[in-house]
Amino acid sequence: MSNERAPVRRPVTETKPHAVLVMGPGVREQVFGAAALERLDELATVHDEVLHELTGPAADRALAGAEVLVTGWSCPAIGADLLERAPRLRLIAHAAGTVKTFLDPEVLRRGVRVTSAADANAVPVAEFTFAAIVFGAKRVFSLAHRYRTEGTKRDFSGMPWLGTHRITVGLVGLSRIGRRVADLLRLLEAEVLVYDPYADPAEAAALGVAMVDLDTLVRRSHVVSLHAPDTPETRRMLDRRRLALMMDGAVLVNTARGALVDHDALLAELTRGRIDAILDVSDPEPLPPGHPLFGLPNVLLTPHLAGAQGNELARLAECALDEVARYRAGRPLRHEVTADELDRMA
Repeated sequence: MSNERAPVRRPVTETKPHAVLVMGPGVREQVFGAAALERLDELATVHDEVLHELTGPAADRALAGAEVLVTGWSCPAIGADLLERAPRLRLIAHAAGTVKTFLDPEVLRRGVRVTSAADANAVPVAEFTFAAIVFGAKRVFSLAHRYRTEGTKRDFSGMPWLGTHRITVGLVGLSRIGRRVADLLRLLEAEVLVYDPYADPAEAAALGVAMVDLDTLVRRSHVVSLHAPDTPETRRMLDRRRLALMMDGAVLVNTARGALVDHDALLAELTRGRIDAILDVSDPEPLPPGHPLFGLPNVLLTPHLAGAQGNELARLAECALDEVARYRAGRPLRHEVTADELDRMA
């Protein structure tokens, strides 16, 4: 969802802003294709080297004239002290999701505008989640294992329930991803329950979801899908007691953060075969080789791939460059991050 705010206070001139790419080794090549780099050259005067670190004379020279930083994965820490070395800095356009991992909120309070491509990254995560819900409800992984090991075709014996039509799906977190998943679930005519203490009730009503407490959500949902950030309040929110509340045959989908779940308690439930799980994240991550979760037929483990991968990465570059274009034209930014939002980011 767009988040338009006041126009950027920048005179509209023909002068290009000076931009510096700041990201980990290989990230520019991974995220920015030839067309994206050409567009960036049209929008800004781009420093000829990507900064992987923000220390040393070379970084000082690049930062001295920088008006825009285009950042990406593995971006080094950016704190208020950097503003002394980059006195002209006005915009940080992040070509990835969360900025919490590298950005000191003081930078925002000092007046630097910050944008994130989290909305663009939410698209593939929501698609992955929807696919996981469908496959989980159809018992794809358990039945594929049974077919492979026993040779039985369409043997549904022992399944407490099967299918997607009008199931109840519980979304823990009405984040940008949660909202997209809720919209996709209309295709299943699903009842959607949401637990999110920060959610706007009007927005929830517009999406057609029902706000409930977390215990009610886990007890009533055929599928529980996690979309909350990792904070002290959310850590282990699905503990032993709440996992025990899940109905027999329920499916847990986690594309958010492994720390949201007590993995010892989850392993116990999964080993009993009482519930199923599709886990794109874990705690710890990655799991050590030979971990018991790898051998369970009712569990699918994927290596944190729900977010943008391959050709999906182009969306991240496009989002960041769109914001640079808006900044240069003095137009409102669409994906600006505030200090309050930064606190709630995953």
